[in-house]
Amino acid sequence: MSRLSTPSPEDTPEASEPILDSISAQLGFVPNMFATLASNPTVLDVVMTLQGTLSRVLDAKTRHTIALAVSQANDCDYCLAMHTYVSSELGGMSRDDIDLARAGSSIDPKRAAVARFAQQVVASRGQVSDADLAAVRGAGYSDPQILAIVTVAVQVLLTNFINNVNQTDIDIPAVSPAGTPG
Repeated sequence: MSRLSTPSPEDTPEASEPILDSISAQLGFVPNMFATLASNPTVLDVVMTLQGTLSRVLDAKTRHTIALAVSQANDCDYCLAMHTYVSSELGGMSRDDIDLARAGSSIDPKRAAVARFAQQVVASRGQVSDADLAAVRGAGYSDPQILAIVTVAVQVLLTNFINNVNQTDIDIPAVSPAGTPG
């Protein structure tokens, strides 16, 4: 059961309503995380603005790979379910690639390097080694792209932390530890 309060539709702050409407139009429903964030319109706006802005920094499959790798590293069940759903239903990723991303890899060698690097960023709290940087550079990523990878990883950390604190009720198909539908 979620530990933070979620406003009822009639108690949702007016400033949150257009953002929730946009989320509903995009996904067909308002996920519990966003319904909870709606209690603080500024926080909801920050999360949505950050996600929207970062949708321009790397291709979608790379962003999904980072989200899955980071969410797995943080044991965020809600984010794993959400990112699995979005990656498969909207992002065109196969079940195998989703499972590999969670494990810090990918069917694509370049995205595999991103997944490993993102998990290392999380595990080391950003204190990555020269070898970690060399590996992601060796996969073909420039320093500006590495900045984008770190920024996407931190954005995912933000939502992981929110959902782990809240223990957000999963309202999308859950995934098992092995990455198969729960």
